[in-house]
Amino acid sequence: MAYAHPSAALPSPSHPMAKTGYGKRLAGDEDPHADADFAHLLPREAEVAVFIDHLDTGHSMAHKVLAAEHPRYGQQAMLTSLTRITEAGHLRWIKEHITLDDHTMRWVTRTYWSRTRRSPEWWAQFARERHGKDVTRDHQPGLARVEDGVTIDVPAACASDIEPEPEIGIEPEVEPEAQPDSAAYRVLAGLRAADARLRLTEGDCRSLEPLAEEWLARGATSHDITRALTDGLPPTVSNPGGFARRRLESKMPPQQSEPRARVTRVIMACATCDQDERTVKIDRGVCENCRQELPDEPVTDEDMVKEIEEIAHLGTTSAFFLRKKLERRTGGPVPDTFRPVPIEDRVFYHYRDNRDRIANGLPSRRWNP
Repeated sequence: MAYAHPSAALPSPSHPMAKTGYGKRLAGDEDPHADADFAHLLPREAEVAVFIDHLDTGHSMAHKVLAAEHPRYGQQAMLTSLTRITEAGHLRWIKEHITLDDHTMRWVTRTYWSRTRRSPEWWAQFARERHGKDVTRDHQPGLARVEDGVTIDVPAACASDIEPEPEIGIEPEVEPEAQPDSAAYRVLAGLRAADARLRLTEGDCRSLEPLAEEWLARGATSHDITRALTDGLPPTVSNPGGFARRRLESKMPPQQSEPRARVTRVIMACATCDQDERTVKIDRGVCENCRQELPDEPVTDEDMVKEIEEIAHLGTTSAFFLRKKLERRTGGPVPDTFRPVPIEDRVFYHYRDNRDRIANGLPSRRWNP
């Protein structure tokens, strides 16, 4: 479905993921996509909102990561846009106090997104409903937004990076990549070095690999597996594969039970400075100090010039080739005075419309001269 203010770019499949349990999280109860989803936002904020809306659950929402992935806006512009999107009711940073059964406690910051515009009262009720939630699978330590140490290299394309296109009709040969051996396989293959009586074959290592992987999944180390298989060996081992299997099965460590974790307190945090309502007043997801520091003009002159130059360049280039195509069809040049609209203007609007349609997952329209 098209948006009223579509984005010029969508997230790539390689968009970085946050730690398990963090990153983008849906608030739930979303309305279907509609033209008016982000019509109330300024153009830049609407474009960033569409970009975020297309992110998958768990994708990183740090403003530095978003700026590195988005082709048009830098870190400061992205941080300002996130703040304004938060004020508009689409985004909230919520700190949750987690208490585990082992009596350990920690604060974590969650990032909740809603395509549907929500009121401050709705978000306040949403936060209250988080209290008491079981988050055993999402209690990893750390803060979702503290990713300042993360650096992402975005190399510029150069001629040496461009591979020549294969000739038409020739299928390029693709060599399969060798899959690295797993940690479990390496432990089993190294047994013959630890004790010559356990000379496992390639087939033995492959068949025993699932058992060794289960050991590792239950918290055992490579040394634990080696010691369990080599301690107290008889003078001779006639069937190393069968002997190793019996020991792996009979000495399997117990399944570790993860301590249950529950949300015992929920507070709102500022979208910009990460302070929470214990120390500052939070209004519409932003503290008063950060709201005063917001720039009056969210879109800089540099951003506008970059967008105009991009569209103008592609439009002019497309117009040149389309004009030549029309001249071949009509047998000669056709002056613009015989056209209702100059061809450059028609190409400009055609290109911009298709750019917006493609960005929102819609098929492009064919050129109709």
